[in-house]
Amino acid sequence: MKLITLAALLAYLASLFASFPSENAVPPTTVMGGQLRAFWADTFGEGLYDQAEISALVAATRAAHANAIVAEVVRRGDCFCLRSSVPVTDAGIAPGFDPLQALIETAHAQGIEVHAWVIATAIWNSTTPPHDPNHVFNLHGPAALGRDNWVMTRSDGLGKLNDDWLLDPGHPDAAAWVVNTATSIVRNYDVDGINLDRIRYPDGNLGTNVPSWGYNPTALARFRAETGRTDTPTNTDVQWTQWRRDQITGIVRRIYLESTALKPRIRVSADLITYGYGPQTIGSFEGTRTYAEQLQDWRGWLREGILDTAILMNYKRDSLANQHQMFDEWSEFGKDNQYRRSTAIGTALYLNDIASSVSQTRRSISATAAGNTGIGWVGYSYRTPDTLANAGTRSGAASRGELVNALTQASSYDSTSPPVFADSPPVPQMSWKVQPIFGHIRGTATASDGSALGGVTVHLLDSASGIAIRDAKTDGIGWFGFVDLPIGTYRLTTDSPRVAGGVLGEATVVAGHVASVAPTTPSPTPSPTPSPSASPSPSPVPGACQPSIGPGIAAPARVPSGAAGFHASWYGQSGYATLCPGQTAPAVVAYYNSSTRGWLAGAMGQVAYLGTWDPEPGQDHATALGGDGSGGSPNTGWPRFNRVAVQPAEWIGPNQVAWFQFTIVAPTVPGTYRLSIRPLIEGAQWMEDYGVFWYVTVRAP
Repeated sequence: MKLITLAALLAYLASLFASFPSENAVPPTTVMGGQLRAFWADTFGEGLYDQAEISALVAATRAAHANAIVAEVVRRGDCFCLRSSVPVTDAGIAPGFDPLQALIETAHAQGIEVHAWVIATAIWNSTTPPHDPNHVFNLHGPAALGRDNWVMTRSDGLGKLNDDWLLDPGHPDAAAWVVNTATSIVRNYDVDGINLDRIRYPDGNLGTNVPSWGYNPTALARFRAETGRTDTPTNTDVQWTQWRRDQITGIVRRIYLESTALKPRIRVSADLITYGYGPQTIGSFEGTRTYAEQLQDWRGWLREGILDTAILMNYKRDSLANQHQMFDEWSEFGKDNQYRRSTAIGTALYLNDIASSVSQTRRSISATAAGNTGIGWVGYSYRTPDTLANAGTRSGAASRGELVNALTQASSYDSTSPPVFADSPPVPQMSWKVQPIFGHIRGTATASDGSALGGVTVHLLDSASGIAIRDAKTDGIGWFGFVDLPIGTYRLTTDSPRVAGGVLGEATVVAGHVASVAPTTPSPTPSPTPSPSASPSPSPVPGACQPSIGPGIAAPARVPSGAAGFHASWYGQSGYATLCPGQTAPAVVAYYNSSTRGWLAGAMGQVAYLGTWDPEPGQDHATALGGDGSGGSPNTGWPRFNRVAVQPAEWIGPNQVAWFQFTIVAPTVPGTYRLSIRPLIEGAQWMEDYGVFWYVTVRAP
């Protein structure tokens, strides 16, 4: 059963996208989306202590043709600012001087963004306690008892890593403190971004890929309560390891949603671990120390959409062959795994000479073998711009001058022309926030008696049909969140017997905004709907199910153009379908040829296809939503089970738009299904991954 004809759909799209270039038209103007270029500015030396240092920092950033500063604001439980939830730093700034506010005013006057860098888990590193009695170390450090003690503990009882006391992310109050610290800065300052560092479990483990921290008694008690276990798990216990990893992810999710609720266009970023060789050598991301030992699933954060920009701390000495390889492997992996968000490559200026840093900067912004680029580069640090400054044999100012010249002018440090930062682009906009098509939900699960429901599962259902969409787990204080949801009204339920009727409330999602769950009067919930993995439901009853197609999604205001080689930019698509089991519907997605090479039909190595991609169903995998009948796929007329569509015209030249057409079918089991797609040149390369996917909602018959 066809819902509408393909001709009718294309006519609708033609009216919706009337401003699009035709198949053979050249758009009037296309501009590059910009490039992030930033310095990390730490607080272990010059940079943020007075107005003169701040003015010098901004001037150097501008001279380097950079456009952002990632400024260390929260260092160890205190702030280089006056208006946050934590005390002002003991580090010796002048009374009444607000470094963060001064930096914002000075940088914004020069068109430079400010991203507030927050150390998430480190709270103190001195034998002398902080002066402020309300400092987190004084209230919840090693001297505190019972639940008031938030200190990270290793499995052998160690309570401090070198000189650092750390917070345990599994302690619900400690996790809430991290969230509140970050969001208080978002709330009180005109920052362009919030940047999370040390958002992970620490080093100092009892072996490679042996995650040994997280044994704070309160955290351990939570784990036991949520899993029903009574033992003390070993370091590598699979359930315990995943639980700890989920605690970090939960903090990131909550900061993302709470910050976006306060400022819908703020950039939430994190500084991320890249220890050792990248997944190309190790074999998988899950085998890296990042995931297995530090329990930092940053690829999962990008996949879920709870991070706008992943900044890889790709700190390697370029003069060492093995570290040179490590750098390139992690850079490649980061750019090839951005999903619907973005990645920037961070380099260790302090570990390299100027020539090596320029080389790493070039490689940071270059395309991968698959044709993917990140959004830019961040250098650590402004204070120590090369090995000489780091060793104290040359002043930071002198080394900075050399670095700035090497980045922006022809010099003996770099034989390539033009200089790597010859121009001065803006910071790239986040299309998912500037032109959003999805919204988000946050809420707190409470029992009928008003107490928090920590560690329970929350079900997200379509309010009209009762179809289950997703599940989420609440954190230690009952908070939960869902990211990137189609607009509409949803009902939130739980299986907890402590909630009368099981209903937590409803929320209406608006594009680009974070909806809060509003409590509802308990009422009978719709009959449980099987998940996509359940057994098939009965045949649909004619007339009992009403299909529909949502509004089309228009193109972005700007797309890149003129990139060497093969490249494609997403350029709009028809609306998502809500279908009855077994029904089919046509779909269209537009891609703009943003490269210097054309796409030629029927020519291997030159013809453009759309292929199935990660995360659903996976690269080159079959899907229940369409195919050619092979590989376990249904037959909906696709070129192959793993090729969704082929270019519609014989020749798609540079600056032209291809409207890829295909047919989808609704599986027999009600639920929400997703198909991820990515363009490729068959026999040559995959093109850019913009995280394009197709939602199909199957209604109950």
